[in-house]
Amino acid sequence: MHSYGQGARGLAVAEIRAILAHLGLLPVDRTGEMAEFDDATGVAVRTFQQSRGLNVDGLVGEETWRALDAARWTLGDRTLFLAMPDSMTGDDVRQLQDRLLEMGFDVGRADGIFGQRTAHAVARFQREVGLPSDGAYGPQTMAALRRLGPKVVGGHAQALREAERFRHAGPTLVGKTIVIDPGHGGSDLGVVVRDGLLRWTEADLAYDVATRLEGRLGAAGMRVYLTRGPRPTAAIDDRQRAKLANDLNADLLLSIHLDGNDSQAAHGVATYHYGTSDGVVSTVGERLAGLVQREIVARTSLQDCRTHAKSWDLLRLTRMPAVRVDLAYLTSPVDRERLVQAAFRDRLVEAMIAAVQRMYFPIEQDVKTGSIDVSTLRAAQPTGAR
Repeated sequence: MHSYGQGARGLAVAEIRAILAHLGLLPVDRTGEMAEFDDATGVAVRTFQQSRGLNVDGLVGEETWRALDAARWTLGDRTLFLAMPDSMTGDDVRQLQDRLLEMGFDVGRADGIFGQRTAHAVARFQREVGLPSDGAYGPQTMAALRRLGPKVVGGHAQALREAERFRHAGPTLVGKTIVIDPGHGGSDLGVVVRDGLLRWTEADLAYDVATRLEGRLGAAGMRVYLTRGPRPTAAIDDRQRAKLANDLNADLLLSIHLDGNDSQAAHGVATYHYGTSDGVVSTVGERLAGLVQREIVARTSLQDCRTHAKSWDLLRLTRMPAVRVDLAYLTSPVDRERLVQAAFRDRLVEAMIAAVQRMYFPIEQDVKTGSIDVSTLRAAQPTGAR
């Protein structure tokens, strides 16, 4: 999709401005095909991006457009049903999913996509209330859902389900599945820094960290998958990476990135988990993000840039707790001097392994940050093995 920014004109800009006006971020615009992406539009886009946990750049690219398109719908505006091959998406779908979760119907994560799982949940609800179970959310189903109160109490339904799965999983890493996602790849190198004849790329360093993590977690007994190889022939977007993790029925996803900034003074580590402006959050993902952040800061003394909730596709579309960690700023001379050392990358890996292990400890049996000796985490050898 073409990216729209300052100075752009035309019908696409008119539609962007119309949605922003519908959301109360701009006055109503009637200029039609002569609509201009002006300063006020840029401010409104940034405000929208901030509220949705997106990258705040003031540009309407593919991910921001999808979020804008979803935001135009409120539950009750239209009939919802399972459409093929392109599923219906929107804020109204997510509101329906949240409501079904409150009623005790499992739709997975409320991702705003009306897929098979949501249609099945609607059909089960319809059967319970004596309606034809066609799996579509129309006027009768809408009225029935409005009449009934939530069945799940004590917290957000999806958060309770996530926490309960981890409570029953047991403390060992053996047999659990993790997907490690080295960011970028192929023609997409991410952040690139040149210093004389030397060149460092985010894609290559992220892949190196991912393979080190793969080996160590595999030795601890986990089933480990990478979302890409060292030189993929085609770009892999976040939706494809999320689909791979979902197809593998992974227990966790950990995405590895580096950061960059025009200012060389920007430095440190930040970690991201799924969350929205209206309070929907992956509580288990939030806990994993906190553990990863604290372990890295404790073991490396990198600047703590904290954890943040985002609704990026990779975090929103995965059905398991997912975290993205930006390990350091490749554009910072201080961070870069450490990143290019293999021993330092090993320390980053050890921190992430410790965080993954702590995820499976019951909260009441958790240990002090930085105290786990990850060299002792090994899968049990079969009897007689050498």
